[in-house]
Amino acid sequence: MTERKPPGVSFETWVEKQIRESQDRGDFDNLPGAGKPLPRRGGDTMDWVAQKLREENVDATGLLPPSLAIPREIEQLPTRLAKERSAARVREIVEDLNARIRAAHAAPQTGPPLRARPLDVNEVLASWRGAS
Repeated sequence: MTERKPPGVSFETWVEKQIRESQDRGDFDNLPGAGKPLPRRGGDTMDWVAQKLREENVDATGLLPPSLAIPREIEQLPTRLAKERSAARVREIVEDLNARIRAAHAAPQTGPPLRARPLDVNEVLASWRGAS
């Protein structure tokens, strides 16, 4: 943890001192990308964020508002359910999704409006049985 800035010392002086001490300790030696140019930042800030998420292999679904994440999850549901082996587990997954759809409708809307409706569990189960 960083020590507190002493009174009477400017932030710039205090930060420069910490950087100098870190350099002396070798904290900046062998960092990835050392000696390479910084990546170009053309476009908007969100382009950089999207690129960073791809590089870090982050699932951005959790970052989306429910009105975008839930339709995406519904679209991917058949692929997800194909991996399941029990009807009870399929029912549990669909009921959980339906609960989140209802909660999203009840909550203040962020982003575009959510147009998804709760799924018919029996229809999803019949489709799952037909596919397996």
